[in-house]
Amino acid sequence: MALCPAVPPSWRYGLLVGAYGLFLLVGAAVFAGLEAPPERALLAALHDARARLLAQHRACLSEERLAGLLERLIDAGNYGVSGLGNVSGDENWEFTSALFFTASVLTTTGYGHTVPLSALGKIFCILYSLLGIPMTLLLLACLLQHLLPLLSHRPVRFIQTRWGFPLARVALVHAMGLGLATLGLFILIPAICFWALEGSWNFLESVYFCFISLSTIGLGDYVPRGSSQPPLHELYELSITCYLLVGLLAMLVTLETAYQLQEVRAFVCFFAPASDPPQEDDDRLEILARDQLALATVSGSTSQDVPMERGAT
Repeated sequence: MALCPAVPPSWRYGLLVGAYGLFLLVGAAVFAGLEAPPERALLAALHDARARLLAQHRACLSEERLAGLLERLIDAGNYGVSGLGNVSGDENWEFTSALFFTASVLTTTGYGHTVPLSALGKIFCILYSLLGIPMTLLLLACLLQHLLPLLSHRPVRFIQTRWGFPLARVALVHAMGLGLATLGLFILIPAICFWALEGSWNFLESVYFCFISLSTIGLGDYVPRGSSQPPLHELYELSITCYLLVGLLAMLVTLETAYQLQEVRAFVCFFAPASDPPQEDDDRLEILARDQLALATVSGSTSQDVPMERGAT
């Protein structure tokens, strides 16, 4: 079924770009309307707290010294080093933390809570990412090729063959079921776990973290900390690393299954350029014509040479 067949093909790209630009503008307007008032309230509260602190300790604390301390704390926080509480108990570069950072880099999640401090670390991160990100994409593509027939194609074909339902309807119901299963197993259930383990997170913040992570957005405003005890902390970070990798693969399987739906492909093909005659077929026809001409030439020359040889004999 064609989508808006009256729209000329040359206008479809403009329609797509215009719709995307409008989508960006609407998103920016909504975020500005929602987030600007809390930001102003937070700034007012910070200015008030700073003024009260200076008023109470003006004899021993100058405004310049307070500003310098706050700048150092902010700079340290930008590098993932916290200046609050027990700093030594919250290291960022033990092995499991480094593994969590590596997984976030290779999956392009990049929370930003931990970054290389040294120049050699920054150089190695660049080189490691140049090699590791294509390897990760290759691995995910190979896994998708093995998982899609098992989780998408075979169940749809089995249901369609076994009960005789229309293939398009079975594919749509299966994609919806797979999406709900991914939502439950990799968003809601992990969110309940984070809600229980992260004392300062509510359920909405836990769901927000799971979605932001598995969609590889990785804003970094929420990063799980877990227990401060070394064995439990390492096990917790290792579990989160495995969750991110498996959850990302589940998201890709779900999105690829949805992309293969007839309705989705029809929508994509609406904006695709008009298909020209395949160049490969033209090349094959040309090659066959040349082969036939060469064969005819050889056959003709052979048939002429044979009588001449007989006449000579």
